[in-house]
Amino acid sequence: MTVNLIILVCLILASLWTVMTRSLLRSALGLALTSIVLTILMFRLNSPLAAVFELSVCSGLISVLFISTISLTEPMSRQETLKHMKARMTRFWYLPLVIAGAGAALSLIKIPLDFRFAPRETIHDVRQILWQVRQLDLIGQIIILLSGVFGVTILFREGRKK
Repeated sequence: MTVNLIILVCLILASLWTVMTRSLLRSALGLALTSIVLTILMFRLNSPLAAVFELSVCSGLISVLFISTISLTEPMSRQETLKHMKARMTRFWYLPLVIAGAGAALSLIKIPLDFRFAPRETIHDVRQILWQVRQLDLIGQIIILLSGVFGVTILFREGRKK
């Protein structure tokens, strides 16, 4: 149980770094790191299907799309970056305080930490779950993947025209 709490703290720190960093590229990498930490937590909580999708789609595909999009944009000057960072800090100064307050409030509330997980024997075959139980989810993910591919294709086509 202590390991899960350490992973949750790492998840919060990675997500804060993602939101508060100056560079868009670092934010995209921070999002991938946050997703990887969440994947580890999902594996520890006996959710291998959700963890595999989180790792493949969020850590992999979404990060590649963000990084390719960032590489096609024009970088801001140093003054614009500092001005943008100052504006972001004034908007989000309270975020660490809210997270610390929520963590303190949750630690004071007596929540039973005796989680009951499904035994490994009840987990069905992945193929059966994907093709028979979760068909709409699978179709939705395929649509999202294809729209990402088409979006990147359009971006590269626009980049060549300029």
